[in-house]
This record gives sequence, structure tokens and C-alpha cells, in this order.
Amino acid sequence: MSYEENLKALGITLPEAPKPVAAYVPGLKVGNFIYTSGQLPMVNGSLAYTGKVGREVSVKEAYEAAKICAINCLSVVRSLIGSLDNVKQVIKVVGFVSSAAGFTQQPQVVNGASELLEKVFGPAGVHARSAVGVAELPLGAPVEVE
Repeated sequence: MSYEENLKALGITLPEAPKPVAAYVPGLKVGNFIYTSGQLPMVNGSLAYTGKVGREVSVKEAYEAAKICAINCLSVVRSLIGSLDNVKQVIKVVGFVSSAAGFTQQPQVVNGASELLEKVFGPAGVHARSAVGVAELPLGAPVEVE
């Protein structure tokens, strides 16, 4: 099954690539590499979740937010290369989690993005990763993934 077919089998329809919220582009193709800017959990132009993880947002909700971020990253990739079937390998994922004081489950949150990428791309979706706790994210988002 192709990567595009995997998306359909998972019931995922990629939206248009999200518009930047500041002075940057959503992604760049440099040689054979695609770099995505950090994507927020935006659905239809609005944040699906807001707040700090471990306070207003549960780990389960933040996991879902990370999935949405990854879907938005995939939209950016598709907009730059035409089809996800052209992806050879996901190399690195960086996730930022707006964390309440004492919250230490950032890896479980960013698993939302990582596990989605593995479902879509199979072995080509296995990647290196960072999951970082931060004080604040743009627009009050709980998660950002690049």
C-alpha cells in the first residue's frame, strides 16, 4: 500500500497546508530534504486545544494535539513535493510541549506524532526525536511539532 493509501486507510484527509502565524514559511525543500516549520494543532484555522499540559490539557488530549500537528506537517510536505509517496525517510521529529510545573511526560505526548508517522510510512517513518518541555507556545497551544 502506498503512503497516500495508508492515510486513507487511517481515515485521515490532509487539510491545506496551514498558513504561518508569523514571518516564516511552513516548510522548505533543500536538495532532497524537506524541513517543516513547527506546526500547531490547528484544525480549520483554529487551535483544537489550548493550555498547558498537566494542567488544562490532559496527556491524552495532548497526544491527540501532537497527531494534529503531525498531520499539518504532512500537509506541508505534500504541498512541497506533490505526494507523500515521494518520501524516502522521516529523519527527525522535534516536539515542544507547553508544560505545567512538574510535568515530565513530554515523550508520551510527542508519541502522538511519532506513532502516526510510523503508521503512515511504516519503517520509513521511524525517526530520531526530541521531546522538549517549554513554558509557553504560540497562541497558547499545548504542543508544537516540526
